[in-house]
Amino acid sequence: MSVNDEIRKMWPELEWIGDSNLRDKVLRCWVRAFELSPLQPADLERIPFTLKVPGCPVSFLAHKRLVVHIARDAGLKVREFFGAALPVNMDVLVAGAILADVGKLLEYEGDGAGGIQQSVRGSYLRHPFTGVALAMEQGLPDEVCHIIATHAGEGALVARSTEAWLVHHADFMTYEPFVSRLVVPAGP
Repeated sequence: MSVNDEIRKMWPELEWIGDSNLRDKVLRCWVRAFELSPLQPADLERIPFTLKVPGCPVSFLAHKRLVVHIARDAGLKVREFFGAALPVNMDVLVAGAILADVGKLLEYEGDGAGGIQQSVRGSYLRHPFTGVALAMEQGLPDEVCHIIATHAGEGALVARSTEAWLVHHADFMTYEPFVSRLVVPAGP
């Protein structure tokens, strides 16, 4: 199976992007990330989505796909309830959600024991920066690069588009509970 086929298999949500040119650029961005990374597509099913949670029980791909689904569903609801008062470009939203963490492929490396650790590059450049570099190299529009750049904490320093807000909140609502979850003892 080619890398393109592996990426299409792991990202069926690519088909939600109606603009075939944009869809192809998103796919090429992932291909390029794998070319530059020690990781393979299958690794995304087993590595944790974050290194900030010791023993993180959720894979990179499970987290990322959930973020894409939540962002898309939120975008559809914003359109349904707010209409033209708060327009949402669904292609940009989905493309940005799929690419938000593509830079992590340059931020992670194997630890020599079957696990994953932060790469030297990752200690200097977090994934929003490397993700934007990858996206720009593939000719993705600024609206998508903006989502990649602002989805994490770095985005608090700039104004976000509606699509960027949706991806940011979808990402953090599926991350924060692992960091600061209230643990309630089981009942009798």
